[in-house]
Parts: sequence; structure tokens; C-alpha cells
Amino acid sequence: MIEAFRLMYLSGSSIRLVVSGLHPNPNPSPSCPEGRKQTAAEMVGPSGALAAAPRHLLILLLCFLAGGARASPATDALRHASPRAAAGGLCQQLLLPQGYPCTEHTVKTDDGFLLSVQHIPRGKNGVTDNAGPPVFLQHGLFQGGDTWFINSNEQSLGYILADNGFDVWIGNVRGTRWSKGHSTLSVHDKLFWDWSWQDLAEYDLSAMLSYVYTVTQSKILYVGHSQGTIMGLAAFTNPEIVKMISSAALLCPISYLDHVSASFVLRAVAMHLDQMLITMGIHQLNFRSEMGVQILDSVCDAERLDCDSMLSSITGQNCCFNSSRIDYYLEYEPHPSSTKNLRHLFQMIRKGTFAKYDYGWVGNLGRYGQLHPPPFDLSSIPESLPIWMGYGGLDALADVTDVERTIKQLRSTPELLYIGDYGHIDFIMSVRAKDDVYVDLMRFLRAQQGMHSSY
Repeated sequence: MIEAFRLMYLSGSSIRLVVSGLHPNPNPSPSCPEGRKQTAAEMVGPSGALAAAPRHLLILLLCFLAGGARASPATDALRHASPRAAAGGLCQQLLLPQGYPCTEHTVKTDDGFLLSVQHIPRGKNGVTDNAGPPVFLQHGLFQGGDTWFINSNEQSLGYILADNGFDVWIGNVRGTRWSKGHSTLSVHDKLFWDWSWQDLAEYDLSAMLSYVYTVTQSKILYVGHSQGTIMGLAAFTNPEIVKMISSAALLCPISYLDHVSASFVLRAVAMHLDQMLITMGIHQLNFRSEMGVQILDSVCDAERLDCDSMLSSITGQNCCFNSSRIDYYLEYEPHPSSTKNLRHLFQMIRKGTFAKYDYGWVGNLGRYGQLHPPPFDLSSIPESLPIWMGYGGLDALADVTDVERTIKQLRSTPELLYIGDYGHIDFIMSVRAKDDVYVDLMRFLRAQQGMHSSY
């Protein structure tokens, strides 16, 4: 079983995703001349290389309803994985056994969700609480706060920060196994899953940052990865949020997804997987459930994709992933998310925008007072907010071209760390990340606070 799932995570040069019928357009249109890379929106558009969505949607729907999709080794491993129970919380499950002090906190959002936040006040060998400023870590899609701790103490950013004088706080968004509470709703209610990353930015992140700011009475160093950077950049357009932030470090920063190149993602967008799931009444995306695994199998089978390397087909290759800990990773991840969140991300790919959720003309008029959803204006983020960005040449989600577009729209000039052989997951799980990434990240954070560096 572990060997099967190992193929999901390993993304060496010998592993490729094979997509039947996907070839370069032999007759490029004037809008996509020779020598220019097609954007994701062009590839999934009506005349793009990944068109024919109605046919794909019908095939996928029939395949799913029939339950006849062939299981790949990767998804078969998901079926048999045994996740750790969330009882006791992240502190009890992961941090306290490693010898780190940790306390659990519950934060209530304005729309009633009960979020779990962890506090690590000092390092493993610390006697007194760290005098350094609070640093808040925000995880990515299908991940939870555990993602900052599931490598060794010497390789995980959360441990490294605590051991180097930072006051560490961990965020967990709604729907993750650590944050499944609500004041009136249960996880079985449709409305519990009626949210996208816009809500994570406007409600979850706002509530968690406000809580940490109130408790510590200090401005916060923000660190986000992947979806955590989408949330951060959207939230930073709100002056009330920026008042609580002293600086921001963004790993694999995303505000645009025009140049996503992950084949599985592009196929799922083109075949309108998000619309199919909503039509079928599937509002929670939980790839640990039988239904979630069957969705993956159905996409792979209907599209004739080689899904033995699931992670690399979604994120791109990763140079330095710690394959020896795959069985351990499976105890914690993946976490659930919502179908609406997936749809919002797919809207970004289709439209090439960084905007609020699109409810259609009628819905937009009711919610926003205009036909189209308003964009998040990156130029409204104050020039005075110091920003650091780390991104990689192999990342199939946070593509270099899209990162550069984000940088151009910011008023400030971010500090940049580019690593050519790093992929999307390497920035949080690479065995080399401490030396490649975290030393420079901590130098940036310390520089904003005048802290002494031990490196």
C-alpha cells in the first residue's frame, strides 16, 4: 500500500502524466502565435486544446454513477490509509509528543465557524517564552496546520521558527479536520460547505489574525503557502487587516492562475468537474472518503490519465520531497475542502482574474451591485508592507509568469527567492528547505523586527 501511494508523491524525472489526445495545436490561432505559451484560460476555452467539455462531462458523470472507474494504485492507497483522529487537537496529536509546548485556542468567525488555532510559545529546549514577535502560519489547499510540522524537527518550518526565537501561531481554516465546528451548523449540512477562499480571507483569516493581535498586542509576521497566499493577498487589500501585519512571507504566491500547467487540473477544469459535483449535490470535497476517491478515479478513467503519480499531476514535479515519510504524511493529509472553493479556483483559471466569487449576472447584481465580481486590487496593498516571495521553476500551480504578474501589480518591490528546481510542495516539505528557503525567510522576518540572527 505504501509503495502504491509513494507514486502519488514522488515526482522524479522518470514519472510523466500521459493525457490522451492532448497535443499542441498544429494551427495556432492569431491570438496564440507560435512561440507564446497558451494560458490556462485559452487551453480550457471553447476553442482550446482541452475543449469538448460536454462530452467529457457526460462520460465522467456516467462513469461515476456506474461506479465502474478503474482504481489507480495512488487512489487505492487513499482508500486504505488510516488518518489520525482529530480528538485532542493538533497539539496533543503532533506537537506535545515532540516535546514542544503547545496550547489550543478556538476562534469564532463572524459567520459562526469555530476555528482551531495553536500557539507554540517557545522551542523544544526553551525555558522561557520566546521574546520574538508573533508569526502566523497559514496552510494551503487540502492541508491543515499539521503541514508545518510533519517533517523532522530540523526540516519543518514550524519547529524551526519556534527553536529560533519566534512566537509561533498556527491557523486552520474551516472544513479541515482541526476546524469542523460551527455555532449552529453540522458538517453534514449543505450550508456548512457554502464557502470559497474569498470567505477564508474575509472571515477566517480576519478572525484568526484579530485574535492573535489581541492576545499578543503586537503586529504579526504572516507566512502563507499556496492557498494561504491567496487568502493573504486578498486580505491585505483590506486596510483593517494590514494594520495588524508587520510583514508577509509568501511561499508559492498565487493571485493569478492563468498559466497553470498541471495536466490533471487543466482536464478537470475543461470537463467542468466543479459544475458536475455541484449538480450532483456534492458540496464537501473529502478525498479520504469513498466518494472522494471515486471522483479521482472517474476523472482519471474518463480522461485516460495515468494517475499513478497523482501529486505531480496536480502540483508539478517536486525535486526534494521526503519519500521516506509518506506513510506518516498519510496520517494527517489530505484535509477536506468545499466544492465551491474548487469552483472559485477554477473560475480564476478560466477567466484569468483575481476576483471575488462569480455568482452569475443575477447573483452578482444582488451581492455586489454589478454584473461581474469585483477584483481584488493588488495595487491597494500599501507600499509600506514588506513582502518576501519564494517560488520555484517546476511549480505547475504558482507558475513563474503568474508570479511575475502579481509582482508587477504590487506597489512595493518584494524580496524574491527563486529556486529553479523547486516545485509547489518543495517549499514546505523539501528535505533541503531549511538551507534553501527558511534561512532566507527568517533573515527577512528578523530584518523587519531588528531581531538578532543565530545563522
